Amino acid sequence: MDQKFLSLSKRVARSLLDREYTLSTAESCTGGMLSQTITAISGSSTYFIGGVVAYHNRIKEHFLDVQGFTLETYGAVSLQTAQEMADGVRKRFQTEVGLSTTGIAGPTGATETKPVGLVCLGISLPEKTWTYKCNFRGDRLEVMQASVVEILERLLELLELPD
Repeated sequence: MDQKFLSLSKRVARSLLDREYTLSTAESCTGGMLSQTITAISGSSTYFIGGVVAYHNRIKEHFLDVQGFTLETYGAVSLQTAQEMADGVRKRFQTEVGLSTTGIAGPTGATETKPVGLVCLGISLPEKTWTYKCNFRGDRLEVMQASVVEILERLLELLELPD
């Protein structure tokens, strides 16, 4: 695993352990890469409870409680879906932090309004859920990797905010 990923994972681990927070993931476009990055750190079972790869909308809807209305109105790749995925996994796994990734890693699947590289991220904490829309460049693997780096960096920013 790339050193950047390991360094980021170690920082996330320290922040979660310092706060005694647990974490869960709901991944679509990253296909498990986010969970793999988090669990690359020895001892991650202390804070990483589990995750789900919710590639199909049926899993998003029935396992993560993403509303059918949300999927029909905004689509699987939307800030609204990312929010509901993050909230849903946090509640389902009973963790303090829920992370979600949904997007178009490519090279297929793009539309006129949703190009390859469009990724929506969600970070759910007990007090609030944040969503982020990103446009990454590169091939499928590069979009997936950029999504993992971005969500972990955003999580660190939120965890490092003063109480």
